[in-house]
Amino acid sequence: MAWIYLLIAAAFEVVFALATNATEGFTRLGPSLLTVAAAAGGIFFLSLALKTLDVGVGYTIWTGIGSIGTVVLGTLIFGEAMTPGKALAFVLIIGGLAGLKLSDRRAAAA
Repeated sequence: MAWIYLLIAAAFEVVFALATNATEGFTRLGPSLLTVAAAAGGIFFLSLALKTLDVGVGYTIWTGIGSIGTVVLGTLIFGEAMTPGKALAFVLIIGGLAGLKLSDRRAAAA
């Protein structure tokens, strides 16, 4: 269940980042309220996941998924550039996240 909570927390993290961009310096009420709600939701679900997961693993995966989702959706929604450097960084982040998940499984089995 912890991994499901972590995925929900990461989805909130993506919404938080994208909504923050839309606040225009917190001058727009709707996106500003969405930003605050998404931040609270992300932290809440992260706290549930961390009841079971190591904080180093949970937090890193939360921020990694949030980063990847934000860059991908920022490219699609806001027309931000996707460069070869960004694509390489995605591959490295995904590899790191997979490694953390696998190492967490091994630790749980031991």
